[in-house]
Amino acid sequence: MKSRNGTKVDKEKRPPHIRLALRLLHVYFSFARGMTMGVRAACFDADGRIFLVRHSYVGGWHMPGGGLERNETAEEALVKELREEGNLRIIGKPQLVQVYFNTTTTRRDHVVFYRATVEQTAPRPPDWEISDSGFFSLDSLPAGTTEATYRRLAELRGEQEPDHRW
Repeated sequence: MKSRNGTKVDKEKRPPHIRLALRLLHVYFSFARGMTMGVRAACFDADGRIFLVRHSYVGGWHMPGGGLERNETAEEALVKELREEGNLRIIGKPQLVQVYFNTTTTRRDHVVFYRATVEQTAPRPPDWEISDSGFFSLDSLPAGTTEATYRRLAELRGEQEPDHRW
């Protein structure tokens, strides 16, 4: 499969035990919560580079983010997830871009998407969740960058209207 910029997208397959664990989590959440909500952000440094992460449990390069917990606001979750996934600190106030309906995994997930200027407080070493991360020039994104990442960047540049689906 090719991405919008013509580079080959790395379609890594999840190991069977990871697929099963994710499925069980989604079944649990379907009973525990009527809807799930997460946050993601396009995080730019002072040089205009974007920060991307590669998870150990799903293929591709993504913008950092994660799920909201009970009694947590979207901005609180954003601050927490950026710190956990990249040792990132938000400079100023993050800009709310759009809320998307995400049917990639379930039919009840929403993503609150922000744009933020960040600084990295320390390098982010790989671990069981984040296998790789880094800042990338917008004209030189890594192979395997997800289609959703390309769509969100096109929306931020004004090249296409924001969609309602992730």
